[in-house]
Amino acid sequence: MSKSNFTRRGVLKTGAVAGAGLTLPTYLRAQDSGFTNAPTGDTVTLGFNVPQSGPYADEGADELRAYELAVEHLNGEGDGGMLNTFSSQALDGTGIMGKKVEYVTGDTQTKSDAARASARSMIEKDGAVMITGGSSSGVAVAVQALCQEAGIIFMAGLTHSNDTTGKDRKANGFRHFFNSYMSGAALAPVLASEYGTDRKAYHLTADYNWGYTTEEAVRSSTEAMGWETVNAVKTPLTQTDFSSYISPVLNSGADVLVLNHYGGNMVNSLTNAVQFGLREAEANGKNFEIVVPLYSRLMASGAGANVKGIYGSTNWHWSLQDEGSQAFVRSFGEKYGFPPSQAAHTCYVQTLLYADAVTRAGSFAPCAVGEALEGFEFDGLGNGPTLYRAEDHQCFKDVLVVRGKENPQSEFDLLEVVEVTPVDQVTYAPDHPQMGGADATLGTCNNGA
Repeated sequence: MSKSNFTRRGVLKTGAVAGAGLTLPTYLRAQDSGFTNAPTGDTVTLGFNVPQSGPYADEGADELRAYELAVEHLNGEGDGGMLNTFSSQALDGTGIMGKKVEYVTGDTQTKSDAARASARSMIEKDGAVMITGGSSSGVAVAVQALCQEAGIIFMAGLTHSNDTTGKDRKANGFRHFFNSYMSGAALAPVLASEYGTDRKAYHLTADYNWGYTTEEAVRSSTEAMGWETVNAVKTPLTQTDFSSYISPVLNSGADVLVLNHYGGNMVNSLTNAVQFGLREAEANGKNFEIVVPLYSRLMASGAGANVKGIYGSTNWHWSLQDEGSQAFVRSFGEKYGFPPSQAAHTCYVQTLLYADAVTRAGSFAPCAVGEALEGFEFDGLGNGPTLYRAEDHQCFKDVLVVRGKENPQSEFDLLEVVEVTPVDQVTYAPDHPQMGGADATLGTCNNGA
């Protein structure tokens, strides 16, 4: 059941929350229960904060579909989806700890300030006890920091930057999605095998923290196997025509173009690259190649035939045959008429993981929920055995390397999984330099009120 995120419950009387860094209405301070927005009555409210406008709006729409499906399943509606395959088996379709799940939504606009404002509204006005969502790492980092200050759990949606669980990690924040380091570690061996180790790469990089860490990860992994980086150019997140950025590539001495772009940015930059003839070009006596480090079905759909043969990585794909993936694909497909994206998958899973952690902890208190998630090992949610590492709140699991299909069988059958990279190959130390080094710490969990 959806409610407007401008709903008011009672009279707004402001009062400072100790140690929270922001002012909340008195009725949200939950002084007697000891944590922000402690649920009362027979319902609990979750906040779904997604890009409903901006360059990642397609991802946001699919995230919201998945959140709505997760709420249905938590409340005992539909076929139960992954509740039936989740190894924990703590959830029984009676809501969360017997409370019916309700939700409010916000539009991040793919902008950090707008995302913080909508998250703040859901916390202060609607009493959301957990915030989740995003499709931009800049948004995720900003909202995660707000939730840390407010004493609210943040279950990150689609965020791939190392920073989210690296230098900007927070005790109240948790990420299921993989990250830039993992993409680089998974892709590099495949690229070396397919294209050789004597390559010259030109990077076009979205000008925000996701782009920076993805470029760094891919550069580090490919240079370690012998590739040379000849140039790296930042592009605005708001850019729609990349022609002026593509035209210098052919005269740069590069023979590989790496598009550190996502969503509509990647669709547009890849389209421009094909229009400039890069797919048919030769350089340094080799066929010119294009690499997309982070792929999604929605991006592949937007780019169409241009993705054929192009390698990238992904967190999950609807064609996986494990029981959990197929349960989710079936539920999502029956409700919406098409398969889910990786954005939808991670958001659905995060919602279930939060509900499960509350149930196992026997409390909605953020620190109790965090303790239940830290070091939690689980299976049956579509990625195989997975660990929520305690040191940085990052999930570790196998990573998929995919390639655009040459002969797709349907409008959704655009990517094929070419390698399932084992988790050991993409695992790193919590103090890895790409993650902020030894200075990066979670800090202290905040219950808020």
